[in-house]
Formats: sequence, structure tokens, C-alpha cells
Amino acid sequence: MKDADMKYLKVLAKQYPNIASAATEIVNLKAILSLPKGTEHFITDIHGEYEQFRHILSNGSGAIQRKIEEEFGSSLAIPDKRTLAMLIYYPECKLEQIQEQLLDGEALEDWYRVIIFRLIRVCKTASSKYTRSKVRKSLPKDFAYIIEELMTGRPDVADQEAYYNEIINSVIRTGRASDLIVDFCYLIRRFTVDHLHVLGDIFDRGPYPHLIMDTLMQHHSIDIQWGNHDVLWMGAAAGQTACMCNMLRISAKYGNLSILEDAYGINMLPLARLALNQYADDSCSCFHVDTSDENYDNSYAELDEKMHKAISIIQFKLEGQLILKYPEWDMQERLLLDKMDLEKGTIIVEGKEYKLKETCFPTVDPKNPYQLTAEEKDVVDRLRASFLNSERLQKHTRFLFTKGSFYKVYNGNLLYHGCVPLNEDGSFKEVEIYGKKYSGKALYDILEHYARKGYYSLNPVEKEKGRDIMWFIWKNKNSPVFGKAKMTTFERYFILDKKTHEEPKNPYYKLIEKEEVVNRILTEFGLPSAGAHIINGHVPVAVKKGESPVKCNGKLLIIDGGFSKAYQSKTGIAGYTLIYNSYGLVLAAHEPFESMEKTVLNETCIHSHIVMEQNVVKRKTVGDTDTGKVLRENIAELEELLEAYRSGCLIENV
Repeated sequence: MKDADMKYLKVLAKQYPNIASAATEIVNLKAILSLPKGTEHFITDIHGEYEQFRHILSNGSGAIQRKIEEEFGSSLAIPDKRTLAMLIYYPECKLEQIQEQLLDGEALEDWYRVIIFRLIRVCKTASSKYTRSKVRKSLPKDFAYIIEELMTGRPDVADQEAYYNEIINSVIRTGRASDLIVDFCYLIRRFTVDHLHVLGDIFDRGPYPHLIMDTLMQHHSIDIQWGNHDVLWMGAAAGQTACMCNMLRISAKYGNLSILEDAYGINMLPLARLALNQYADDSCSCFHVDTSDENYDNSYAELDEKMHKAISIIQFKLEGQLILKYPEWDMQERLLLDKMDLEKGTIIVEGKEYKLKETCFPTVDPKNPYQLTAEEKDVVDRLRASFLNSERLQKHTRFLFTKGSFYKVYNGNLLYHGCVPLNEDGSFKEVEIYGKKYSGKALYDILEHYARKGYYSLNPVEKEKGRDIMWFIWKNKNSPVFGKAKMTTFERYFILDKKTHEEPKNPYYKLIEKEEVVNRILTEFGLPSAGAHIINGHVPVAVKKGESPVKCNGKLLIIDGGFSKAYQSKTGIAGYTLIYNSYGLVLAAHEPFESMEKTVLNETCIHSHIVMEQNVVKRKTVGDTDTGKVLRENIAELEELLEAYRSGCLIENV
């Protein structure tokens, strides 16, 4: 045996000091390999829509309903199954409703007994995929002993019936029934979905990204693939001012500035003061607030529109400075402030003259249009300090860096938010990043490398390069999470001709029906062309126009169906979600969600329908997963340890 191998086995022997302990662990790991694969839940493009997100997360895209159906079938009436499902989704809210309905104490206690028995059955079904050790580790601290006894006990056996019933009766008599029910509901949800994948764009448009982030941070097992809107917020949190202004502009556009102030403590007063000083007599008609939030206070609309314009002009100036700073990024056509003729009221875009919708630009100096005024610079400095010192924003950003990446290869699937930049012939597009060219997987890797430097590096030069690359990632035509030829923000505000608003997509989006292209991408990321899938979001699938999320005969799935209310008029639905369990893939489309209160009161779930179902020939086990690969490696090492003990190379500690 090699010295290096023996050295490793000696370290392993500290954990497994004898034949008995090593053999027991081998038995344990081999048994785990035969368990059914855990359920994965995929969700994307949430865009701040907290209530819809919470509902989809709570019901596991229908997985919990399927568990209830699997356990009870026709033995339980449909209304009872609906009540049970709603209780699991929203335990606190549903319990409050039940307690108000059943004012009689005895009736409520009877309901507690019935519902606890039903929850035990569902929990047993949901936990059947896991080892008892994993189940035990997942149990809530306050009820760990009680729940374990209830789940492993045998009330159908005479010797245990009285003991089992007395546990439940004692819980009710001590006033802990509600707490036990709540913990059972969360436990069922935990067992039903083993792992959550979020394929980007948590932020922007919808009003509550902070609540979504708080929820994700509490999830037991999660990974995140960064979207362009996520990177924008990460750049803003890192102090990149162009990212910060883009983020503020979008927040102003969708009426979310007050949320930024309330949720993240971002001081908006300097921006408001600038807006009132410079645009007091400007109607700012091009900058109307486009919000779907029924809680938005319309009395703030006029001020928000002025702030919207003020931050937009600052954004165009800062972006112009970056374009001039990095000519290799090939974005010179996006320099537009210097193409305006305010006396004529026109602008030149790509060699053609267009009429401007408005000509009020009091802070733009025609001789030096990309220079900030002293007042604008002061606003930017104050806002930047506010972003850097926002404790909650920094906490959310660190979580995104810790749990996130640009792509992930997981259990035979390739996950990313946007695309892999391609040329027209389907080959990988080469992109220059700080003097070197990258394509395919290498492009993703180098962009992530610099993004992390932009947040963490202590070297000021590297940190600045990293921060600036976050803006590149946000809107450059070669960014894999943007995937368009340009972002026509300026044109949409100031030019009426809609031809200037077009944002042509990367060839990727018209080539993904070609199997050779999809296979090339899978191979690039180390996956086989047979049996693997690409899963991404970013571009809403216009179901109303007959578009399908299923591409290349099911090899590639675009699961952005319009979670954001801003997209639902285009898509015709309210988002897709994907479930990957031991039986295969299930892609579901969801209808718009009204509110938690109405859902609980009326016991109406989001109407969903199956878009695609791919079942496997043989049910997948843990042995077929990435975890299974690691476990087999562990087993091989333990078998070497076992052989070393039996051959006398290592001495047992008995």
C-alpha cells in the first residue's frame, strides 16, 4: 500500500477505529444507495412576487397534494383532503380559522385528534424516502420525542394503542396541540421537497424581494443560479454605482422605492431633494409608475416619477463613463446623451434621426454630457454609503454569494438562468474579459470569478474590476445572463418609434431546438448528451402566442412563465415550476395567485396543469444521484480500511 494511502486510512481510522464500526458504516451507506431519490423543486424569475412564491413553495408545486392523495385515496372525502392540504400550506392561518369556527372546546379537541392522526400518516409517507437518522435530525426540537414516537408507534397493536392515544390526549390537555400541528405541517413540507433550485431573478418588479430572501435563508437545502437582476443588486451592494442607479431606476418604475427605504434602510431623501430641485416644473410624463401592488400609495406617484427621471439621467451618465472606460466591451452604440440635439428636439440612434418625446434635461451639459453635476455626485455618494451600510442588504448579498453561482450541474441536469452565448452557426462565442478571450463554460467561470472579487477582494484594483464586471454582466450583449444585443432603456423612455425598442436575442434562443447545439452545450459542462437536461429561465414563454417551454424534444426546458405580474399579460399564465422526483420530471404551469387570505378562507389552490411529464423506466434511487457517487467513493475507502484491518496493516482499537 502506498504511503499516501496509508496516511489517509490512518486518518479515517480515527472515525472508524475497528472492523465493527467500519463494516456497520458500509452497511448503512449501501442501504442508503437503495432509497428513492429525493424530490427536487425548480423555480425561477420570482421578481419580488412574495405571495405567489410562498404558495408555490408551501405546496411543493402540487407535490404535497400528491402525497395526500397517495396516502388517503378515496378513503377521505375531497373537502377533507382540501382542508388538510391548506392546513399544511398555511398552518398558522388555517388553525386560526378553524379555532374561530369551532368555539366549542370539545369539538375543537375532537378535530385536533383527527387532524393529528391524518398529519402523522402524511408525514410517514413523506419521510419514507429517508433514513431514520435523517428524519430524526429534521425533527423540531420541542416535539422531537413526541413526533418520533407517533411516527414509529403502532396504534393498531393492542399493547401500544393506549400509550399512543395518551400521547395525543396529553398534548391536547396541555394546550400544545396547535404547536404540534404547526410543526407537523412544516415537517411534511420539509420531507416532501428535499432540495430547492432557484434559477435566478429573485429581485426587481415585484414589491417584496426582501421577504423572499428571508424565506430562502431559512430553507433547509437550496442552491441559486444568479440571474441578471440578482447580479444587479449584488453589484449595487458591492458599491458599483451604475448597478445601484439601475436598481433604483427599476424600483422607481415599479413603485418600490418606499420598500427599499423601509426594508433595507436606503435613505431616499437626497434623491428626492435632487428630483424636486431639478424637475419641479417637469411633468416627467415619460417616467410614470407602473405598479401592480394594490398597497401602493398613489399620492407618492408624482414624486416617484420625478425621482425616477432623476436617477435615470444619472444612470445614463455613469454608464457612459463605463463605456468610455472599457472600449473593448464594444458598447459605443449605447452612448446616446451626446447624440441629442435639444434645440431641434432630436437624437441620432445608429445613424438615424428620431424625434425626442421630451427635451427637459437640466443636468446634462451638451459639452460634457456624461459628467455628473455636483449635486448629482453628492446624491450618488450618499446613496452608495447607504447601500454599503445596509445590514439587511449585505446579509442577503452574502447569502447569494454563499449559496449561489452562475450555473450548477446537479443530478444530470445543467442549470443556469439565461443562455450560453453562441454565434449564428451554433459555435460558442468568444468574449474578451480584461485582455483574454473566453467562451462556453470558461466564460461563465471567469465572470463568476470577477463577480466574487468585486464583493470580497481586498485589492482595490481587483475589486474595482470585479464591481465593473457586474455591470457588464447586467447589460452587455455578451453576458450569458442577459443574452440580448442591447438594452434599449433610453429609447423606451424618450423615443416613440418602437423599432428602436427592439432587443434582439442571442442566436442561442433560435438554435436550442437543434439537438447538436444542445448536446454541444451539455458536453461543454461535462454532461452526457443522452439523459441530461438543460433547465433555464430568463425569457418569459409567451404561452398566449403558442410558445412552448419544452425545447429540443424535452432536452431543454425554459421554465420562466411569468411569475412577475408585469409579464403575465404577455405569457398568459403565472409561472412554471419543475419537479424532479424518483419517477421523473413534471413541468407544471400555474394560474395567477390572489392572496393567502382568500386561498385559506375559500380553500382554493392555484389552478395548475401538467405541461410535460417524463417518467423513467426504472425508479431513480440515491445511487443514481451525485450524492450516490460520493457515497460509493466513501464505501470504497471504507472497504480499503476494512482490508487494512484484516490484513494487519492497521491495528484495531477495540
